[in-house]
Amino acid sequence: MSRIGRMPIPLPEGVRVDIKGSQVAVTGPKGSLSREFHPDMTIELEDGMLKVKRPTDQRHHRALHGLTRALLNNMVIGVTDGFQKQLEVHGVGYRVDLQGDGSLLLQLGFSHPVRVAPPDGIQFEVEARTKVITVSGIDKELVGQTAAAIRAWRPPEPYKGKGIRYVGEHVRQKAGKAGKIV
Repeated sequence: MSRIGRMPIPLPEGVRVDIKGSQVAVTGPKGSLSREFHPDMTIELEDGMLKVKRPTDQRHHRALHGLTRALLNNMVIGVTDGFQKQLEVHGVGYRVDLQGDGSLLLQLGFSHPVRVAPPDGIQFEVEARTKVITVSGIDKELVGQTAAAIRAWRPPEPYKGKGIRYVGEHVRQKAGKAGKIV
């Protein structure tokens, strides 16, 4: 049995789950999420716990077992606590501004500013002094994808470390040119 797949998911206070076949909708204090799961997986609600069961012990079903449980757990955590990723901007002249409509205006050394509009369900926050961008929302997948799209505008380069990186990300520095010995 999959260690992750067989663990039950406890439902916190105020979280409601609607299961219709392979379609699962989770509603909580921060919002609601719904997702279509593989029809082979059986999702049951027993005593305030979500349980995922698989039909056989085939490799395909074993893989889906843990995946389904992890996705359900992320949905429950998302509607109760939410998810966030933090990015920091390094570089002389690199700036981040939050616009009135909630979008980001990035000055990243291009000849023009880059405007990033938040997708539905995503909010941006900017700490002006430290150049830290916080991407938050209830869908873990969408939060990570949005943060990766922002980082892709100017990934950190290995010589000076300039660019956008995740908070806590280590960028390996290269030595650069050694110079001529006269």
